Amino acid sequence: MPSTFLNRLAYGCLLTAALSSTAMAQAPAAACGGDLAAFLQGVKTEAMANGVPADAADRALEGGQIDPKVLARDRAQGVFRQTFTEFSQRTVSQARLDIGRQKMKQLGDVFARAEKEFGVAPGIITAFWAMETDFGAVQGDFNTRNALVTMAHDCRRPELFRPQLIALTEMVQHGDLTPATNTGAWAGEIGQVQMLPKDIIEHGVDGDGDGHINVKASAPDAILTAAKFIQSMGFKAGQPWMQEVSLPENLPFEKSGLGNEIPASQWFGLGVTPRDGNTQFGDLPAALVLPQGRKGPAFLTYPNFNIYLQWNQSFIYTTSAAYFATRLSGAPPYQKGTPEAGLDDTAMKALQTKLEQLGHDIGKVDGILGSGTRVAVQKEQQRLGMAADGWPTQALLSAL
Repeated sequence: MPSTFLNRLAYGCLLTAALSSTAMAQAPAAACGGDLAAFLQGVKTEAMANGVPADAADRALEGGQIDPKVLARDRAQGVFRQTFTEFSQRTVSQARLDIGRQKMKQLGDVFARAEKEFGVAPGIITAFWAMETDFGAVQGDFNTRNALVTMAHDCRRPELFRPQLIALTEMVQHGDLTPATNTGAWAGEIGQVQMLPKDIIEHGVDGDGDGHINVKASAPDAILTAAKFIQSMGFKAGQPWMQEVSLPENLPFEKSGLGNEIPASQWFGLGVTPRDGNTQFGDLPAALVLPQGRKGPAFLTYPNFNIYLQWNQSFIYTTSAAYFATRLSGAPPYQKGTPEAGLDDTAMKALQTKLEQLGHDIGKVDGILGSGTRVAVQKEQQRLGMAADGWPTQALLSAL
């Protein structure tokens, strides 16, 4: 199950966060390609300049190889083509909910510490733990050192991966990683919540008190490290991240969508009704998110939802992960509603082509309902006098 998540839009869960981190801005223009031995010597020199002893850098890099399977995965990344209801119902299963609740109870002291020290609710961490590796059961079988050597040596994104390879040498220095045997995701993520080495170095917590940070084998280490990382992304303790709502028929749907935040109290004033009845966060900015249009599930997302967008760029993944966390925190299953049928791949590409002809920036014509396509759909729906909920239908394609 978790292996399917390694082939996502953003190269895996934390790669997106790494892209937006200061590490990328701080990294020098990294050398890439060419003779592998010379490349590794350059990495060693840079690691030593960052304070890693020569022997630790040698242990980390000795035997490093290019893995053709890593390059194949990188070139053939998949994207979500499922709807929110399809994906969320598959990933947020009753079995996973049951296991997640058991884990939260069994490791209650660890989760209590995570919430006390970092302000992150247990359900947030547990949902990521479940979706990334099925609670640590499947963490990936790519050699981590070779995966990062491959991605850093490749000249597509060396500015992203070279700092991760340097961080791996520091993990070896600390005795937290054995380079010859450590395995993980194809893009270098490690452990039960799939984190990149630099994030582990910066946010690692020794949760079990053994003197090491082992996010691969130690659930306490993984949980607390994830909590500290999530806090660093701006998560605010005691605030919501997502709230399911019911909608009135006459709502101005052109106000919906990520990026269109208004105070939650204004949504309530427009007739948007929280299913849990909780309106105490009315002063917080909130966006109305309609994954499958106005007739499908509906949610208000609050500032804490931004951590999901940093964790992964896929709208379907992030919305499902946030929903999973609400379930683990006591929310009921969402109301499925009766969403209108979406478009198949051919029809979606036809729609994107038309939107592009109309001057909208939708990115690539790829049949994927990404953020650019959603925004363009919403604008055309509004122009045509349709309910502007951002959900592409055959009616819209026909109208265009």
